Amino acid sequence: MNRLCVIGDPIAHSLSPIIHADFAQQLGIEIEYTKEHVTAKQLDAFLQAFFSQGGIGLNVTVPHKQAVWDWCGTLTERAQAAGAVNTLYRDRDQLVGDNTDGAGLVDDLLRLGVNLTDARVLMLGAGGAARGALLPLVQAGAQVSIHNRTQARAERLIEDLQAGRLCQPQDEAFDVVISASSAGLSDAAPSLPAAWFSRETFAYDMIYGSKPTPFIQAAQTMGVEHHADGLGMLVAQAARAFQRWFGELPDTAPVYQALRRR
Repeated sequence: MNRLCVIGDPIAHSLSPIIHADFAQQLGIEIEYTKEHVTAKQLDAFLQAFFSQGGIGLNVTVPHKQAVWDWCGTLTERAQAAGAVNTLYRDRDQLVGDNTDGAGLVDDLLRLGVNLTDARVLMLGAGGAARGALLPLVQAGAQVSIHNRTQARAERLIEDLQAGRLCQPQDEAFDVVISASSAGLSDAAPSLPAAWFSRETFAYDMIYGSKPTPFIQAAQTMGVEHHADGLGMLVAQAARAFQRWFGELPDTAPVYQALRRR
């Protein structure tokens, strides 16, 4: 049995066991995938026990995405760019740390029919979520601008990754506007310039829920007709992790549809 796990603090809300069970059934692979509440103090002991007892792969969520770096013999380009690891897998005798969040975002945008080649993309936020997404978006061909309440933080992100550019005041709408800001977790609608949006703009919120997020609602008031939340990104980044473990990329569509019905 292939033993897998997701760890975090908190972790009870995680949908990862459901998602990966569906992937495994789809591809005929036997897995045991659990979710474990692991505090910062417990992290080293848990990792030592998990991998010494035959664990083959791990998903990592807050607050451990940086702390697991020291356990990785190698970091992928995506993990180094993101400054965080959300997937651990074995490569011969060492552990490799990867970050599949940005790839999951790109995969989901493509699933939704968004053409990223030369697309003018605006990223709202310059924190960890934006850092993980920037390089994959640029590699997909997008021209990414970044807007953050603290301009110095956006400048630091651009300098660190040598990618993207600062959002300048403009009257021309973007092709895609992505909310990567933790402000979306509140119920307050963000204040956004109407000039950034048109009917053709695709509005995407990395946060997901059972109803439109405040960002999506704000975009709709400005005439945006095409939008999505981050549930598809959640499924797509999980599929990329599954591919790391087993070499096969699952079909995300039926898993996404089942989760949306829930």
